[in-house]
Order: sequence, then structure tokens, then C-alpha cells
Amino acid sequence: MEKFGKSQPVKRVEDLRFLTGQGRYVDDIRPDAALTAYFFRTPVAHAHITTPDLSEARDMPGVQLVWSLADLEAQGVKPGLPGAVVQNRDGTDGAAPERPALARDRVRHVGEAIVLIVADTLEQARDAAEVIDLEFEELDPHLGLAPGGTDLHPEAPQNIAFDWGLGDKAATETAFAKAHRIVKLDVPDQRIIVNAMEPRGCYAEPDPVAPGRLHFAVNGQGVWGMQRDLSKALGMTKEDIRVTNPDVGGGFGMKAMHYPEYIPVAAAARYLKRPVAWMADRVESMLTDTAGRDLTSTCELAFDENHRIQAYRVTSIANMGAYNSGFAQPIQTQLFSRVLMGTYDCQTTWLQVTGIYTNTTCVDAYRGAGRPEAIYALERTMDRAARELGVDPWELRRINFIRKDQFPYKAATGETYDVGDFQKVLDRSARESDQTGFVARKTASEAAGKLRGRGLCYYIESILGDPSETSRVVFTPDGRAELYVGTQSNGQGHETVYAQFLSDQSGIPVDHIQVVQGDSDQIRQGGGTGGSRSGTVQNAATLECVDVMVAALMSYVCEKMGVSVGELTFDHEVFRAPGSNETPDLLTVAAWARDDGREDLLAHEARITLPARSFPNGAHVAEAEIDPETGVVTIDRYSVVDDFGNLLNPMVVEGQVHGGVAQGLGQAICEQAGFDDQGQLITASFMDYAMPRADIIPYIGFVNEPTPSTYNPMGMKGCGEAGTVGSMAAVANAVQDALWENGVRQADMPFTPLRVWEMLENASGDRT
Repeated sequence: MEKFGKSQPVKRVEDLRFLTGQGRYVDDIRPDAALTAYFFRTPVAHAHITTPDLSEARDMPGVQLVWSLADLEAQGVKPGLPGAVVQNRDGTDGAAPERPALARDRVRHVGEAIVLIVADTLEQARDAAEVIDLEFEELDPHLGLAPGGTDLHPEAPQNIAFDWGLGDKAATETAFAKAHRIVKLDVPDQRIIVNAMEPRGCYAEPDPVAPGRLHFAVNGQGVWGMQRDLSKALGMTKEDIRVTNPDVGGGFGMKAMHYPEYIPVAAAARYLKRPVAWMADRVESMLTDTAGRDLTSTCELAFDENHRIQAYRVTSIANMGAYNSGFAQPIQTQLFSRVLMGTYDCQTTWLQVTGIYTNTTCVDAYRGAGRPEAIYALERTMDRAARELGVDPWELRRINFIRKDQFPYKAATGETYDVGDFQKVLDRSARESDQTGFVARKTASEAAGKLRGRGLCYYIESILGDPSETSRVVFTPDGRAELYVGTQSNGQGHETVYAQFLSDQSGIPVDHIQVVQGDSDQIRQGGGTGGSRSGTVQNAATLECVDVMVAALMSYVCEKMGVSVGELTFDHEVFRAPGSNETPDLLTVAAWARDDGREDLLAHEARITLPARSFPNGAHVAEAEIDPETGVVTIDRYSVVDDFGNLLNPMVVEGQVHGGVAQGLGQAICEQAGFDDQGQLITASFMDYAMPRADIIPYIGFVNEPTPSTYNPMGMKGCGEAGTVGSMAAVANAVQDALWENGVRQADMPFTPLRVWEMLENASGDRT
């Protein structure tokens, strides 16, 4: 495309700042005079509580404030947190119980906040918490992923949060009744803890210049949702609340939503008229950050005699945790359904999901948010189908792919895929992964006493989030340009990519561009970061902004150069006109305008709305080698062939794929959150929760086999979550392949040494 960027693999400019300790994270920039907030939390998972006597805590040295929920409400605060709901199959809304910022009469998961303490130091706040005597009457915790147990909320009998369905149930049942073969598989998808490198934190401070205004800094994934929610909770106008996001050390969806701590911290700063800061420690994060995944699905595929899919049926039960977190109900329903049928040509589907409340931490978005879960379920079932049908798993996928000539293709659940060439990508994947050499590698593994398996996952992802975005370019007196964006980097390399793209389109040197993000005072509106939306929608807005800017400058430049408007052109670097030796660039023109007092020409803004989302897709191939004596799984080879459309910066894209694959491998190989029968988190430190380490991550091959998207002018497709979407099933299918010949018929994540060894031992026992 004529205006498309030059696609150079430019190193990330922000990395120098991060690697030399110059990052400005929320705990680095807390005001020097800030008081410290600390939360007294419940030690039990389910109990009736009475408001504790807080008088002794209030008298402790250094303590400035101690609040229960009643104290918070006495300040006029509305303490309820937002949480989206879905519509039940009977047309009613899903359950919407209150989730108060501080517990009201009852606690529902270990770590739920009950009392806010603000003191001069963290040590003083902790000392004050030690003297609080909480009286509670324990209730039986509900921990199973099934209806029943002691109700957590009166709004949700049997602890059912929702009963949701999508598709044509009757047509699906008819197709199954007529099917030549039916393949069924139970697919659990375990709970994980996100564990961003930087724990959650925030601070609030009264505006020293404008009395009555409040500044709230938080390491989140956007500022406008937080501004809206704080405005409602505190009874302030949005204009009276400035929200900022500084550097953020990882978000992955977990930092996109509102949390209970934020309202009390903001209210305390307003009340005390002093800055108040809170920063979670790692155990606190594990107890209170929203978790990911945690569902189980029964998947069924109906085939005809030619191995073509006639219908797909999925019945899922999804854990909500103790409350509705921000996006929890839609994730395993609406977002799961976006890619329900994946890349396969089948129009008869039924998805039914039941949400369950349990006495555990809330579950919400984690890198991919519903799409990895859907693809994992589908691709595990496709692999099982290949075995039961006696068909090569690669060939079964080819038989059922949506053909290139069928695009644009409207999927059974309503998504319209604009473009795709799945056969081409899979053929490239066979070459890149050295498919023909697998037999020799398997033979070598067997000679060494090891098992080897090969797993394929062909994924597609539906990009999410607000399709609208704003971009603003401001020329500064020092001869530079500032690019104001509505997204929020959490470590993805936005500063590099956005500046690079603006430079490619405008000719402004990349080292003269500063990207400005995460400030509700400086940027009027934006969609934040999530759903792999940032690259496509933000750069589309910047592309439009360049057009707006050039159009606004045209008549002025003509006047300065003494040429007519019809003669002047801009070639994305300089202005040119026949017969003129002058070729001013945008920085030169901006300097002219400033000297001439034309302030109206120094700032330019554009807002766009993309017509639809893009659909990245690709093939992940993993090879797993297993030591049957120890159960240790080694991912020996890993290759990715993606269709991301056109790339702006291949190096940054490859880094995103590597990170996503690493997170998928982590869930597949080692990660799992665990609770005991009383609802106590037994994986609440890195001594007990296994994070992926460098020694389990193989070399990850990556190539892009593009079919440019038609839904944005750059032909791009989102890439931030794709690595995670494809990696879990690729690894799981490889492990299952390695274990199959040894009699293991159900291999589920995580593939820890003990679990794999037990699978082999149990299969051996079954054979004897």
C-alpha cells in the first residue's frame, strides 16, 4: 500500500530506559510526602463478619486513617465495583451481586479487603492491622466447578452466575443425530495466576493547583475507564479527576479492570488532603489479582463419511470466582464464541456456558481472554478426532479449512473473516517445522529411551476492543513533535512502533518524536490497551492524522513557497512543487508557523473508527520429548507461521510472539493455581507457584506468511495475544502424541513431571 510504513526491524527505543533502571513505574513516582495505604484482609474464604472495633488501630503511632465500609460510605462514596453481565438463555440478565470495595457483612474469598489503614509508613500501617480483632462466623466454602453448595449471593441461587447459549441447538442436535461419526472430549483449562512483573499499585493526590481536583495514578491499561468509575464512586465530575498511567510492568488483561483498592485510596487522599499510595506485595497480588482461564468444556464434533465437520457442540462450566470482575461473564461466553469454529467451514454450532461463583479470587481477562480457551478446546478435539477417524491431523484440518475463495466468510457465530489463506500458511508451517524429519527425530528419541510427540494447533483470533481511536500531533518549540495516543503500553513497544510509523508517514525523524500516553488531561478520549487492538487502531488514527495535518498546512505552505495549491504535493517526507527549489519538511513548516504566530497550525488531531476487527491466524507446531522415568517434558522444537498481514516492525512482532508462546508454554507445562478444601490458596508464592523459566523455553522459530487485512488501511492484523492463543494446544497435542502409544488417552495441562509420570504409570497399570 502506498502509505504503508517501511517495515524495518527497529530496536525498541524504550528498552534502554528500562534496562538501565530509568523506567518510571508507579511506585517510583509516588510523591515524597505520600502516606502509605494498607489493607486488612480476611484470612478465611467464606464467613459472616461483624464490623471490627477499629479504635485501637486508630490510636496506633503514625496512623492517619482507618476505615471500614461504613466509614467509606459515610464520606458519600458509592463503593460498588462495575462488572459486565451477559443475558441468560431465558432472556434475563446474569446475576449482578454487589462487589463492594471493602467487605459488607460477609467475606467471600481469602484476601478480600475489609479495612483500609493509612499511616505514615508501611510498617506503622501493618502494626495497626495487627491489633484489629476480626470476629467472624465461618461458612462452608463453595469450591467445586458445579452448581450447589452454600450460596455466595442471594442473587445467584445454587451459585449460578449465568446460563448462556449461542447457536442453533435444535439444528445441532439434528446434525449429530445424522452424523457418520461423533468425537467427544472433555477439555479442562486450569486456573493460572497472571503474575505481571510489576504488582498492582496506585497513588492519589489532591491537585495542588486546582482545589477540588484529584490526581489518580495507576499502573493500568488505560485511563478513561478508571476516570469514569472513580467519578461515579466519588461523586465527582470526570473533569475533576485526572488519571495517569506511568510505565507499566506487564498487564496481560489483568490490569485492565477496576479493583477494590482503588476507590478507598482515592477517597482517603481526598479526605486527608494528602497524597496516599498503595503498592501490593507479591503474596497480596496472588491473593487478589484476577486469575485467568479456569473452565472445563465438553466438546463434540459430528463428522460425515468424508471426514467433514457437520456440527460442533460445546458445553462449558466457567469459574467466576467470588464476584463478577469487570469482563468476567463475557469472556467465556461472548469472547469464546468469537472463534468457536476456528478456521473450519461449519455453520451448525451450539455453545452453552454456565458461570459458577466460588469462594476464590475473581477470574477475568488473561492474554487472549476467551480466544485461547476456545482454540484450545477446538484444537484438542480436532486432534482427538484425527486419531479416532484414522486420519492424519494435518490432513483433517485441510479437509475442513475455509477455502481461500470463500472469503469474506461469515462464521457460524456472526464474525465475518475478511481474508485468509489457511492452506498456504499450513504448507509453509510443514516446511518451517521440518515435518519430513520428524520420524528420524522420533527414532533417535526412542533410541535414547525417550518418548517424542508432535503437536499442531491452527488458530484464528478475533481482535477485540474499541474500534475507534484518536491520534494528535503537536509541534513543540524545540523543533520536535509529540504524538498523543489513546492506547497504553504495558511493555509491548508502543513508543517505538508509533514513532516509527509516524516517521514513515510524515518524514519527521523518529528521534524527534515523543509518544505521549496515559494522561486523561492531555488526551481527551481513547480505548486503552487490550484485545490486541493497539497496533491496528492507533496507527490507523495516526495515518488519518497525517492526512489531516497535511491538508491543514497545504494553503499555508503554498503561501510561503509562492505556489498554487494545485502544484503542491507532499510525498510523506517533504512538500514539493514544480519549479521550486524549496522542499520543506513538516518540522520546518512548523517552525515557520510558530514564527508567524500561526498557533492554529501547530496541533492536529484525528479520530477514526475501523469498520471491523482483523483476524490474525497461524500454525504452531511443537515437538515434545518425555523422559518416562521421571515424567519430565522437554519442548525440543517449536515453530510458528503466522498471518499477521503487513508488519510495521518485524522485530517487535517477533518479540510479542515469543512472549505469548512463553506464557502458553508456562500454562501447558507448569502453571496451576491451587486451593485447599477451605479455600486457602496453596500456591501463594513463587515457592509453590511454578512460573515458566528460561530452561523450558525452546528456540522459537517465527515467520510471517501475510494475507493483508482489508479492515484497516495498513493491512495489519493484531499480534499481541496470538502467541498464547496457539501455543497451549500445540504443546498439549505434542504431549498427547508422545503418550498415546503408551496407552495414555487423556492428557491434560499442566504437564508437570509428577502428573505425566502418573499418567504413564496409570496407563501401564491399565494394560496389565
